[in-house]
Amino acid sequence: MIGQDGGVPIPPLRRAPVQRRSAERLGRILDACAELLDETGYEDLSTRAVAERAGVPIGSVYRFFSNKRAMAEALAHRNLDEYAARVTERLAASAASAASGADGGGWREAMDVVVDEYLAMKRGAPGFALVEFGMPVPVTATPDQPNHLVADRLRELLGERLGLEESGEAGERVRVAFLLAVEAADALLRLAFRVHPEGDPVIVAETKELLRAYLAGVLD
Repeated sequence: MIGQDGGVPIPPLRRAPVQRRSAERLGRILDACAELLDETGYEDLSTRAVAERAGVPIGSVYRFFSNKRAMAEALAHRNLDEYAARVTERLAASAASAASGADGGGWREAMDVVVDEYLAMKRGAPGFALVEFGMPVPVTATPDQPNHLVADRLRELLGERLGLEESGEAGERVRVAFLLAVEAADALLRLAFRVHPEGDPVIVAETKELLRAYLAGVLD
């Protein structure tokens, strides 16, 4: 099942929705999963509870997912789609503003958008605080390496806007730089939310400075 911007696919479902009604039911199931993750955590999450919250028969859950792990993985991939869409929308608005004569901030502004939209989802998207873009904490090793997915998606989104190299040694350097930037930001922003429930503003600001300092050597 392909994400809404044609990017990273949701992990294979037992059966992909082919009608609007079925797709809406799948959406309700994932919404219910996200809400219950906030309320109960991953360990106490159950497919039966999700079915009850979504208002669908338990068989409808198993129609799409073999177990709760598959459901949480699908939610994580949907989160990545939503995050990419939010970043794209913000960057498009910035580009429109620049076209009308306002100053654009280049890649530095883009990196601020990347961080700010992550923070917005961390603070407000149901289930995101636990699942984000990969399997829920405390699971730490997943086959699809969520930060690799995030780094690749961001590089695709920003490539044309920033004129990034896509091939050769320069392209490989950009690929590695995005991965390292995402890994660093992930660790530091997790720290920010351990220090303060809304994300410590000093750590957030320093994270942005660190990203600018590191990426300047690659993107300037």
